[in-house]
Amino acid sequence: MDDVIRVKEQYYILSTSSLADDRTRVVKQGETFAVFDRKGDIELIGRGVQGLYLGDTRFLSHWVLRIGKERLLLLSSAVRNDNALLAVDLTNPDIHVDGQLVIPRGTLHVARSKFLWKDILYERLQLVNYSLSAVEISLSLQYSADFVDMFEVRGLHREVRGTRLQEDVQRQEVTLSYQGLDGVTRRTQMYCSRPPERLSSSELLLDVSLQPKEAKTYEFTVSCQCGESRPRRATYDRAASQTVQALSLQEQEIYVANEQFNNWLGRSRADLNMMMTETPYGQYPYAGVPWYNTVFGRDGIITALETLWIDPSIARGVLSYLAATQATEVIPESEAEPGKILHETRKGEMAALHEVPFGCYYGSVDATPLFVMLAGAYYRRTADGQFIRQIWPNIESAIRWINEYGDADGDGFLEYRGQPTNGLVHQGWKDSNDAVFHSDGTLAQGPITLCEVQGYVYAAKRSAAEMTAVVGKPELAAPLLDQARKLRQQFEHSFWCEDLSTYALALDGAKQQCRVRTSNAGQCLLTGIASRERADRVAQTLLQEDFFSGWGVRTVSSAELRYNAMSYHNGSVWPHDNALIARGFMRYGLRQAAARLLTGLLDASLFVELHRLPELFCGFPRRPGEGPTLYPVACAPQSWSAAAVFCLLEACLGITVRGSPALVLFRHSTLPESLPRVEIKNLQVGPAVVDLAIQRAGESVDVTLLRKSGEVDVVSVK
Repeated sequence: MDDVIRVKEQYYILSTSSLADDRTRVVKQGETFAVFDRKGDIELIGRGVQGLYLGDTRFLSHWVLRIGKERLLLLSSAVRNDNALLAVDLTNPDIHVDGQLVIPRGTLHVARSKFLWKDILYERLQLVNYSLSAVEISLSLQYSADFVDMFEVRGLHREVRGTRLQEDVQRQEVTLSYQGLDGVTRRTQMYCSRPPERLSSSELLLDVSLQPKEAKTYEFTVSCQCGESRPRRATYDRAASQTVQALSLQEQEIYVANEQFNNWLGRSRADLNMMMTETPYGQYPYAGVPWYNTVFGRDGIITALETLWIDPSIARGVLSYLAATQATEVIPESEAEPGKILHETRKGEMAALHEVPFGCYYGSVDATPLFVMLAGAYYRRTADGQFIRQIWPNIESAIRWINEYGDADGDGFLEYRGQPTNGLVHQGWKDSNDAVFHSDGTLAQGPITLCEVQGYVYAAKRSAAEMTAVVGKPELAAPLLDQARKLRQQFEHSFWCEDLSTYALALDGAKQQCRVRTSNAGQCLLTGIASRERADRVAQTLLQEDFFSGWGVRTVSSAELRYNAMSYHNGSVWPHDNALIARGFMRYGLRQAAARLLTGLLDASLFVELHRLPELFCGFPRRPGEGPTLYPVACAPQSWSAAAVFCLLEACLGITVRGSPALVLFRHSTLPESLPRVEIKNLQVGPAVVDLAIQRAGESVDVTLLRKSGEVDVVSVK
């Protein structure tokens, strides 16, 4: 009998070391990001993820500072509140020569600060001697570049790789190069501001003499060069002066009378600003570091939906990019079909060689209806009719894809088949190979019809109907609304499980229900496809002990056969999932249920490092005095997790912002006891701007208009 559990998931992320255990430090700017240990080093243990990356390639795989042969001792390590700079304080260990202690530990203070700017890593090293006598030390930096593809880091093995080129060693500069099988030359160029005593292809050596209280500074750069790109190196100070990022959420201010919540909110805002990346079509929130530092259609749309009420500019950038990259022809290997919205892009060597299908990949069933859904929500928020008219052909094309390619059997539902040989087998947001199953644990066979995706289609068609008047095609509204109405009726008939008090996860290829209790049903409340009575029952189900861990709603009930608190999609807790469910709760006036989800994730934020909610955490029950159990290879930061706090606050406030006529509406509003007061400043509403104060008043709230510039109505319905 085979006693080895064999992982068959093709794009499974290999976990030989834990990101949670490593307590790594992340910095990102533009397309480039770096993952360091707490000392500011890059030291790979096994097949670790630390490194400097650009375009899905690791340009620096080893970067370790030593005194003599010893690594330094950590004093403190922190990423600045705006995520722009990593600051590390170190000191020397006891240093012996011929068995004699010559420099006691704590003699030297070594301060490292580093940041990224335009594909270059900048590092400043400052040394201060606090002894009463002079010291002489040998300081070294050891480095290497493996130029591996991100999918290799994730665990895929390549039989053949490109060629390492001859190293170029100059007086103050070393260049390491790799010729990929895709014909692209990638170079890592390291530079030292002072000529070192020795420089080789793997080590830089500095002999440092320091008088008492003397300080010396060294600066280093590591430049990532891909193909013909040659980023221009600047001095540390000059580059640092330009690192003020193009902040997306900087104008609006939210203050809560709870310092822990403000810490969570501040870190989330900084993470979102860091993940925003400039593209030819505007800014786009890249999905997450380290695995998903690229455009994902679904992630970008959901991040935009979560933040739409506070900053609609994110939605505009996402819609612009996805409209420009919408599929226009059938390409089987990338699962492209006319009207389909992008799932994922990749720029690495393996994608260029089609060793993975994700160079420009469309294997997502939900990104297309979510695109239309977001367009409608963006229009309601901004009244930006000109932009809607600009992307209307894309909206029409998306609706055609939903009705034709997405419903190949003509049963009125949107389903997917998946590609088990190359692409993703499951193509909803839970895309693990074992994410869709029956109550006896057997995996569902396709085509698969997911419950929440039908809700997205329902909301998309209603949104498209609303936008027809804006584009001068009002005759299209009635057919779209009729399709939405029929879909809702059919959905209720086909998905409801009376004995489970929830909707089935999916229908399989034989149109049989996958009768398992999952969080997917909660997102049916988000879109309004659920009836009122059944929405109440779904909410009650999701808040029972088998679902609600104490930190949030699990993806799968603990009573199901495939439940595993440590799985990626079958029992874990995802902040973005909970945020969307909370909005669904509030849609049906379930204010206390929404507040419970906010409180659970607020409590979780107190235990995680930097108050940064990761992509997901394990679904173990909450234990007194302990924090949530971290998932070993979760992205942190991740955009839709960072955006969750804004969505949760929106849900509890019951706030709706409309562009025309300019309106801020509070309905079913509540605040948990931990948030007695919220102030929102510089909230843009059409051409107007308002400042608001929301005060907890029992189970409801009192809303005060602090300032108003322009014509806007503020209405509170208790």
